[in-house]
Amino acid sequence: MTGQPTTATGGTGVTAAAGFTATGVTAGLKPSGAPDLALVQNLGPDHAAAAVFTTNRIQAAPVTWSRGAVADCRLRAVVLNSGGANACTGAPGLQDATTMAARTADALGLEAGDVAVCSTGLIGTRLPMDLVTDGIDRAAAQLGADGGAAAARAIMTTDTRPKEAARTATGAAGSWTVGGMAKGAGMLAPGLATMLVVLTTDARVEPEVLRGCLREACRLTFDRADSDGCMSTNDTVLLLASGASGVEVGAEELQAPLTEVCADLAAQLIDDAEGAAHTIAVTVAGAATEDDAVEVARAVARSNLFKCAVYGRDPNWGRVLAAVGTTRAAFEPDQVDVTFNGVTVCRGGGIGDDRSGVDLSGRQVTLLVELGAGTASATVWTNDLTHDYVTENSEYST
Repeated sequence: MTGQPTTATGGTGVTAAAGFTATGVTAGLKPSGAPDLALVQNLGPDHAAAAVFTTNRIQAAPVTWSRGAVADCRLRAVVLNSGGANACTGAPGLQDATTMAARTADALGLEAGDVAVCSTGLIGTRLPMDLVTDGIDRAAAQLGADGGAAAARAIMTTDTRPKEAARTATGAAGSWTVGGMAKGAGMLAPGLATMLVVLTTDARVEPEVLRGCLREACRLTFDRADSDGCMSTNDTVLLLASGASGVEVGAEELQAPLTEVCADLAAQLIDDAEGAAHTIAVTVAGAATEDDAVEVARAVARSNLFKCAVYGRDPNWGRVLAAVGTTRAAFEPDQVDVTFNGVTVCRGGGIGDDRSGVDLSGRQVTLLVELGAGTASATVWTNDLTHDYVTENSEYST
């Protein structure tokens, strides 16, 4: 077993773990001239990989390509672009994703099937492949162990800041690190994934262990980050293991630090959600099952009435009860308590403490719903619904 994970030192994000290089460049895909293409390379000696993808039935070409690339549980590089999702682009779009993998492989001396592709941006437009391929060539020449921060910046779309995290764990056999980067500020309502995430570790891990640990980490973190109830066509979470630390770990050792990194990134995604003025943790306790707790928490988190109330600094517990009542969870209405930021404004399904005692002026909001039906609990993270969110998304394609 490992000791308690600590914050990693050295490189940042995807290059915090040994055996990885990365970079981000400006390929010219964004009118703003901001960085828009990133590369991450696994230098080995191991190249084990696992992935989780969107469950949206409409899936972008890069998702289709990457599913095939990671099917053998092996990846040596990832190429990512912002400024265009390459989604709903038909056979030409799939050829573009294939070209991105092949050009990256040529530049790095790899096989195309060992390269994953990720894209993010506007749906329904082709990528300017002359700019993309030129950017790949320049990025390949700039890869470095200090390039994690540049890569995290290059995958941003409506994000206001890059998102990175890392943890180092120490056990009897030595120390090893998990790092990662993420992007996403809208369309955060994942089915096993959220937007684009690349995770790395220098531990030596069997592919089946990587797969199981990644799915569990996603289940507890990214799958419970629910900003706006809209699932992307491009959601991808990749986990690459280089084995460069020489430390062999199993599922029990890997799970905690991997989940911590995913939780850190998921929190950053929600905190940077489009137009958000409040970050909200919706916790449901006293549920009969964990599934019930998640269902209730997600129903509240997706209630536009609740989200608007929080934006207006109104602890409107009636909105919460209304959302709870739409679920199939086991509970009795006269057993439900609702607590905003430590003030129980609803007791037993009725009036509780004076709602004027609730302070919603700060960024962080905690909502606790007690069902009184069991001992299970779960938390879903969301944000409020603001004028800025509407403006951002009404003007997104223009």
